[in-house]
Amino acid sequence: MRPVFMAAQAAPKRIAYSEGEDERVLRAAQVAIDEGIAFPILVGRPDVIATRIERAGLRLQPGVNCEVVNPGKDDRFKQYYDAYHALRARDGITPDLAKVVVRRSNSLIATMMVKLGDADGMIGGVIGRYDLHLEQIREVIGVRPGAHGLAALNALILDQYSLFIADTFVNEDPTAEQLADIAALAVEEVQRFGLPPRVAFLSHSMFGSSTRPSARKMRQARDLFVQRMPHIPADGEMQGDAALSDSVRHALLPSSTLHGSANILILPNLDAANILFNVLKMTGGQGVTVGPILLGAAAPVHILTPSATVRRIVNMTAVAVAHGAAASGR
Repeated sequence: MRPVFMAAQAAPKRIAYSEGEDERVLRAAQVAIDEGIAFPILVGRPDVIATRIERAGLRLQPGVNCEVVNPGKDDRFKQYYDAYHALRARDGITPDLAKVVVRRSNSLIATMMVKLGDADGMIGGVIGRYDLHLEQIREVIGVRPGAHGLAALNALILDQYSLFIADTFVNEDPTAEQLADIAALAVEEVQRFGLPPRVAFLSHSMFGSSTRPSARKMRQARDLFVQRMPHIPADGEMQGDAALSDSVRHALLPSSTLHGSANILILPNLDAANILFNVLKMTGGQGVTVGPILLGAAAPVHILTPSATVRRIVNMTAVAVAHGAAASGR
């Protein structure tokens, strides 16, 4: 995480937290201030936030080192209603309905702040369903130029391995083309972490040992990815042990184009990726977990999960700020 935090400290950004009343978020915001990586914007009721800041003994000072956005009243909301209506007018969202929808959703308020430039990035998802937050991001933020869709990447940084696993939350059963796209987005992210990317396309099959549709899909995904990014070490389809062990892999395929342990694991579907990450998270010891990192969005917006810890919120704040810094430099 060091390169990510260094990038964030070099160019701190305004990060909106859609669950600004949550004590984990408040503690993470304090750490973000102390580490010099972000200016927190907390969406929530000011009185509730003030009470919880005092109860937790934090040094957050709205108007000084952070901002509080009251979902009940803000002079900017008229602009947010109008902008949301303009985005979704042909989806049945009338001006009156836009007003109701925005005021009822702290997540949507934070997303609109990013859309209209009142925040540089957004962290949400510690309360509520991932898919609901994702739908709002699709509608408001969309996909950045050059990306073909959204995907989710989770990282587990252990003593022996740093593993980045996709797609853990977004695409239920991606096609070979989508998997190649996801791998390309993951490569970009791993490089931001200061690591040389090495990609493995995982399967129950080992280099053609099965002709089942899922094995053929992973083989095709690898072929498409290699055509697109021939300079990035990658291979597949292969089983999980071969992805992490050079000796296992080369005993079966001495001509494998992947050397060393893979650090990007592309799974056949969402269930496989999500299960793998969560099992490794519980069995991997004292590793650092990062994510979900939302890949491919047109702005630095990330959806966490209700199990997110303070440390994970801080880590994702740094990721969001680093994304914003990279986008500013493009």
